[in-house]
Amino acid sequence: LANFKLHCNIWAIEEGMPIFPQEPIVTVEGPAIECQLLETLLLVTFNHQCLIATKANRIVRSAAGRPVMEFGARRAQGYDAAYFGARASYIGGCGSTSCVMAARDFGIPASGTMAHSWVQMFPTEYDAFKKYAEMYPDACVLLVDTYNVLRHGVPDAIKVFDEVLKPMGKRPKGIRIDSGDIAYLSKKARKMLDEAGYPDCTICASNSLDEYIVRDLILQGARVDSFGIGENMITAKSDPVFGGVYKLAAVREDDGSYTPKMKLSESAEKMTIPCLKKVWRIYDQDGKAMADLITMADEVVETQHGITLFDPIETWKECTYVNCTARCLSTPIYENGKRVYSSPSLDDIKKFCKAQVNTLWDEVKRFENPHRYYVDLSQKLWDTRSALLKKLSK
Repeated sequence: LANFKLHCNIWAIEEGMPIFPQEPIVTVEGPAIECQLLETLLLVTFNHQCLIATKANRIVRSAAGRPVMEFGARRAQGYDAAYFGARASYIGGCGSTSCVMAARDFGIPASGTMAHSWVQMFPTEYDAFKKYAEMYPDACVLLVDTYNVLRHGVPDAIKVFDEVLKPMGKRPKGIRIDSGDIAYLSKKARKMLDEAGYPDCTICASNSLDEYIVRDLILQGARVDSFGIGENMITAKSDPVFGGVYKLAAVREDDGSYTPKMKLSESAEKMTIPCLKKVWRIYDQDGKAMADLITMADEVVETQHGITLFDPIETWKECTYVNCTARCLSTPIYENGKRVYSSPSLDDIKKFCKAQVNTLWDEVKRFENPHRYYVDLSQKLWDTRSALLKKLSK
């Protein structure tokens, strides 16, 4: 490795683009030893960050426009997971992070509130709130659940707002509830704050939230303005494995041609797709994503006269799309070991992600029993795969 030099060509689907099973997310072409050296690095990178970005996007969508803050560093699976998980969460739609190093290095807005330990260090909760308000009059968010939200926390917060912030001409930013029945407590807290003259004081909720709990809180009428999401997002607790694999698809012969290769399995979904490939997305005239098409690398998808796709497993299922456009998702990143792609800014990647997720039908994005998004094979690729499958099965 002392004199190692990369000669590979690498294509990838752009960061922030929604992806689906069976698609080649990253394609590496080059000398076998170089391709193998990249395997673990590539897998650990996109398997982790795609996982967290996906979970973050689900949670952000469940929040229905309310800000979501990434609060997961202390529950992440190690330092890098906290650091790069914050970046992935931001791409997925979170508005800020509590991981200050990630905020500094990636330009993500930093956010957070006081800790329970701060409240416990003082003789009373009121003393803790008073000192905090004096130190942070322009960003005063008080954590009100250390002892009792409704009997002490909110009343002490209102008292500090009246006695410390109001004489300074300042308005409180909010309170945070981190335990208990958040739907019930937020409604009661909202009423107390409004009656005290602080309708602009926001309520933030945290405490092991995920997309399902956030959705239910909103359905139950919880008076929550923002969410701090920790362990369930930074670990993707509900489904903590992103099953990306790195498989040989073809071998280049001395004459420059490619011999297709594939892995067989007793499980049809684990059989790989051979050949050097590209991924295309088919959009209707309104810009909605209809299906994806995997083709041989040398194929060009034409849609002027419509395009017919078929299910690669249930081949009798087919659909013809008219008035549509095709976009090639496989983007050159490296050519002969030299980088040819300039990565956009993190904010641009985040905006791109939001725009592309919005091209998917809501039925595809359902949390339970989502509509299947079809990923089909071109006729040429399907024929090649079928012939190879028949040959290998013998």
